[in-house]
Order: sequence, then C-alpha cells, then structure tokens
Amino acid sequence: MSENKKIYFASDVHLGAPALNNNRERELLFVKWLDMAKKDAEAIYLMGDIFDFWFEYKRAVPRGFTRVLGKLAEITDSGIPVHFFTGNHDIWVFDYLPSEIGVIVHRDIVKTQLQGKKFFLGHGDGLGPYDKGYKFLKSIFTNKFLQWSFARIHPNFAIWLAHKWSGHSRLSNGMIEAENFRGVDKEWLVLFAKDELKKEHFDYFVFGHRHWPCDIDLNGKSRYINTGDWVTNFTYAVLDNGMMELKEFEKPKAK
Repeated sequence: MSENKKIYFASDVHLGAPALNNNRERELLFVKWLDMAKKDAEAIYLMGDIFDFWFEYKRAVPRGFTRVLGKLAEITDSGIPVHFFTGNHDIWVFDYLPSEIGVIVHRDIVKTQLQGKKFFLGHGDGLGPYDKGYKFLKSIFTNKFLQWSFARIHPNFAIWLAHKWSGHSRLSNGMIEAENFRGVDKEWLVLFAKDELKKEHFDYFVFGHRHWPCDIDLNGKSRYINTGDWVTNFTYAVLDNGMMELKEFEKPKAK
C-alpha cells in the first residue's frame, strides 16, 4: 500500500441511458470525479453499470463515452489500476476495455484484502438465492451462442433494441429510480452478506446495483456499503487507512 493513498469505489453511472436528458452533464461530472480521485488514488474500483448499455462487436464498440474512456486510459497509463466490474447493464464487456483502456475486468465477485481489511466486492446482481428473476436473465445474457447471435445483428438495430429494453428498467420521468429500501431484514444484499459471514469473516461488503447509498453495520465487526448511483445520488465510497466512508460528490446544477 502506498503511503497516504486512498481507494475509491463508484457504481451505476448509467452513461448513455436513453431516458435521461443529462447524459453529457453527468459524464462531465464523472470525469471531474475521476480527476479528483486520481490525485491520491492507490486504485479505483468501478462496481458495475458504468454504462447503461455496452456490447462489443469484433470491430466496433458503442458510440459515446469518449471523455470517460479517455480519462480512464489516462489514469491506467499513469500506473493507477482501475478495476471494472461488469453489471447487469454492461455485462457484454469483452476485450476492448482491458486491451485499449487498460482496465482490469471482473465478471464475478472478488474476495480480496485492501489496506489490511478483507473485502467482498461485486456489482450485487443475482447474488444468493434471492434475485431469482435476474438469475434467469443472466443465464441468457451470458450464453455464448446467444451472444454470438446478437453480434450478427446490425449495430444500429441491436443498440436501438437494447435501449428499448433499458427503457423498461426502473425508469420514471427521465430518472432511474432506486427501489425503496426494504429494511435490513428484507434487503437481499444484506441477507446475502449475513449468510456469507456465517462461513467467512469480511470487514466490508461493497456493492452497487441497488442505487441506494447506505452503510450498514452487520454484526459489529462487518459492514455492508452500497455505493449508490450517479443518477440521483452522486455518491461514492473511499477507503483511507483501512476505514471506509460513504461520500457525496457534487450534483448537476438545476437547469
């Protein structure tokens, strides 16, 4: 661990979401956050759904996100590792982001030690026996034959189709809204974390997916932290000398 260095976590930026009318403004704000983080970052963890849709063809990638991609390349080129967890919206990341941008892609949960603390990291979708509906969808989205078949569709139609699908996902009045917090006794990710603690100790469970920023004590020794989103909350987490803190970045100015 480098002296006086921090580790940053963010998720659910949903860049390019067709239902949102401030995608450019949010992209610029996220780039501003990345600029802030790179000043003292030991590493940056992007915990999924950074893009509202991402599908890589062999010789083409989705249009847009130029400023974020350029900033991520700048950060990785400087020697700061950027870990990119695939979420349920950007599950179809293949080799472009690691080979061209330099990020380290994670397609599943990661158990690791950071600054002397044990971490359980993931986007948060489909974990445990709870999110059964998404487990079924994920089995479709990760099917190699279906991925190959989707890649045969012309990108103009395929991306239009994906945006139509995205329009049915937690969209209301131009905003992606978090579901109401169910309470610690009903939240799937809280229940999942408590189940995992019966088998192995972790100091921190860090997820995205829910769009609900929270820092919950699980048993007096372990905490569940959700990084929230960059649609309504503009929150992130930072690890500094082994202590995690949930923070809010600035929000876009009202027009």
